Amino acid sequence: MSAGPLVVEIICTCCLAAFLLHRYGDLRKQNILTTLTTFISWYFSFLIIFVLPLDVSSTFYRQCLQDKAPKILTTTTTTTTLKPVNVTNTSDTSTIFSSTVPSSPALQGLNNVPVPLCQVPLSHVPENVLPTLWQVVYWTSQLLTWIILPIMQSYSTAGDFTVAGKIKTALIENAIYYGSYLLIFGVILIYVVAKADLQVDAERLKVIGITASNTWGLFLLILLLGFGLVEVPRSVYNSSKKGFVLSKTYFKISKLSTEKTEADEALEDVLDEIKKVSEKIKYNHPLRKHIDTILLKCPETMRHAVPQNNDDYEDYNRSSIDIPSEKTLVRLHKRVIQDSQNHHRTHAQWNSLMQKAIDLEDVERNEQSSITKFQRSQHSSSMMPAFVRVFYTPEIEWYWRCKVYFWVMRVCGVILAVVTFMVVWSECLFFVKDPILSLFAVFINAAKHNYDYVFIELSSILTIAYLCFCAYYSIFQIRILNLYYIAPHHQTDEFSLMFTGMMLCRLTPPMCLNFLGLIHLDSHITKEDNIEETSYTKIMGHMDVISFISDGFNIYFPIILVLLCICTFFSLGSRILHFLGVQQFIGDDDMTQELVDEGRQIVQREKRNRDRKLDSAERRREWTEKFGATSRSSDRVIGPRTDRERAREKETVARSPDENDKTELLKEAEPIDYTGELSSAADTDFSQGYQRSSTLRSNRFGSRTSNAPPRGIFDDV
Repeated sequence: MSAGPLVVEIICTCCLAAFLLHRYGDLRKQNILTTLTTFISWYFSFLIIFVLPLDVSSTFYRQCLQDKAPKILTTTTTTTTLKPVNVTNTSDTSTIFSSTVPSSPALQGLNNVPVPLCQVPLSHVPENVLPTLWQVVYWTSQLLTWIILPIMQSYSTAGDFTVAGKIKTALIENAIYYGSYLLIFGVILIYVVAKADLQVDAERLKVIGITASNTWGLFLLILLLGFGLVEVPRSVYNSSKKGFVLSKTYFKISKLSTEKTEADEALEDVLDEIKKVSEKIKYNHPLRKHIDTILLKCPETMRHAVPQNNDDYEDYNRSSIDIPSEKTLVRLHKRVIQDSQNHHRTHAQWNSLMQKAIDLEDVERNEQSSITKFQRSQHSSSMMPAFVRVFYTPEIEWYWRCKVYFWVMRVCGVILAVVTFMVVWSECLFFVKDPILSLFAVFINAAKHNYDYVFIELSSILTIAYLCFCAYYSIFQIRILNLYYIAPHHQTDEFSLMFTGMMLCRLTPPMCLNFLGLIHLDSHITKEDNIEETSYTKIMGHMDVISFISDGFNIYFPIILVLLCICTFFSLGSRILHFLGVQQFIGDDDMTQELVDEGRQIVQREKRNRDRKLDSAERRREWTEKFGATSRSSDRVIGPRTDRERAREKETVARSPDENDKTELLKEAEPIDYTGELSSAADTDFSQGYQRSSTLRSNRFGSRTSNAPPRGIFDDV
C-alpha cells in the first residue's frame, strides 16, 4: 500500500494542465479569473481520467478480498489445526497467505503449503482517500460547467459597462441554457413524485441532479463519438497519403480567405461607426469614458485610427446634436467584442494554415530532390529548440519527413481503426453478461485474475484518453457556428478556453461511467449483487431512479453509435451539406478541385508578399549602411535632431483601414537620392536663369525636407 503513484499522478496532471494552458492561452493578456477557472476545469477533468484507473485496480483488490473471505471461514471450520495468517509485505507486492492442516487424509500432503489469496496493488490507498477526492473533484467540476463558466462566457461578451449590467445580461442569455437543464430535472422530479413507492429526500434529489447531468452528457457524448471514432483514424491514415493533406490545406485556406475578408470588413464597418460616435461625443462628455472602453477592445493596429476629439468648442446643450444613448453604446460595445474575437480567430487560423501549407510544400519539394538533406524555404519556421536541432539534423529530418513519417502514420491509422472497432463493438454489447462480449471487459477480467494491476491501469488510461480525444476532436472539427477554436502558440482567446473547460467538465463524468459499464464494473448493468463498486460510482450513484433511463436509455442508446459511425464513414453529412451548397472537401468533385487550385494560388501570392517584404527590408538595410554618412552630414548642416525626433522617425505607423495595397506598395518603394540629380542638372543647365539657381541654393541650404523631387515626377501615377 502506497500513496506514491496517486501523488505522482496528481502532480503530473497539474503540470500537464498548466503546460497546455500556457501553450494555447496567453497568460499575460488573459483575465486572472479566466485563467484560474480554466485551469481548474482542465485539471479536474484530467484528474478523473488518470485517477479512475487507480480506483479500478483498488476495486478489483477489494473484490478479491470479498470473494476469498468466505473461503477462509469455511477452511477454519473443517480443519483440525489453524495456524495464524502470515502477511508478507515487500516493496513491490503484498500477498496474504493462509496455511492450514487439512482434515481430509487425502490432503495431508498439502500441509504447510501457502495458498495465495489476494495481491495488493502498488497504487492502493486507504479507503477514505478516493471518495473524498471524488467528492471535491466531481462537484467542483459540475459547479464550473453548469453555473460559473457559462456565466463567465456571457459576461466576457456582454456590452454593458458595469458589473451589474454584465451579470444581468449573462443571466438573460443563459436563460434558455438553464431552462433545458431545469426541464430535464423537472420531468424527472415529477416522475419520482408521481410514483408511490419512491420518496423524495436529499439523497434522491442529488441522484436526480446527477441523472439529469449524465443523461445530457451521454446524449452529447454519443453524437460526438459517432463522428470522432471514425474521423480520427481516417485523418491519421490519410496523412500518410502524399499530397492529400496539402490539397485539403489548400481547400481550407480557400474557404478561410472568404471568412477572413468578411471578418476584416465587419471590423472596419464597426470601426467606422466608432469614429462617427467619437466625433459626436467629445472628451469632456459623461459618455466619453464608454468610448474609451470600446476603443480598448479594438485591435491595436486599428485603435489609433480613431481621433481622440479633444476639441471643446461645441455646445452640448444644443438639441441639434444627435448624441447616442448608453444603450446604443452597449450594442456597439458588444459588436466590437464579437467582431474582434472573430477577427482574431480568422487571423490565427489563417497564419496556422498558411504555415502548415508552406511546410508541406517544403516536404513535397524535398521528396523530389536528390539531396538527402532537408532544406527549408525562407518562409518556413522551425519551432524546435536549439538543443533538439543538435540531434535532429537535416539528414535525420529528411529521412523522417520524406520516408519514415508516412509509414508510421499508416501503421498508427490501422491501429486506431482496430481500437475504434473494439469501442463500437463493446458499446453495442456491453450489457450482455453471459457470455461476456465486451472486449474491454474480457481483457480487464483476464488481467484481474492474474493480478496484473499495471496492465489494468495503463489500458484504462489509454481507453479513456482515446474516447476523450475522439469526442473533443469532433467539437473543434465541426466548429459550431465558427465561434470556438483552439490554436497553439498563445492564439486561443478566452471565450474558447472557457468553452473547452466547460465541455471537459461536462463530458468526462458520463464518459467514465460509460467506461465502467464497458468493463462490467457497474452492478446495475451486470445485475450482480456481490460485485464491488468503485469509489467513483459510490459518489456518482446509479441512475436507477427512473427505470426507462437506467434500464433503457443508458444501455441501448449507445447502439445508435453504430449508425452514426456508418454515416461518418461514408461522409453522408458532408455530402448532404455539399448538395445544399455548403462547401465541403469531396475528393471527386469539380468545385472541390477549384477551391484547391484557388488555395494554391493564395499560398503563392502570400509567399510573394512575404518575399517582397523581405526584399524591401533588405534594401532599406543596405541603403542605411551605404548612405548613413550622408544623413549624418546633413544633420551637421541642418542641425542636430533631438532624441524625440529620432524616436519619432523610427516609429512604425500602423496601417489604417483607409489604406490599401497601393499605398503599401508606395511605402515599400525604394528611396531615391535626388541630390546628385539636381546637382548635375544645375551644372548643365545653369544658364536657364536666376530662379533656377536660386531654387537650387534654397534646396541646398534649406530645411531637412529640401531634397524634394522635381516637379511633375508623379504626373503619370
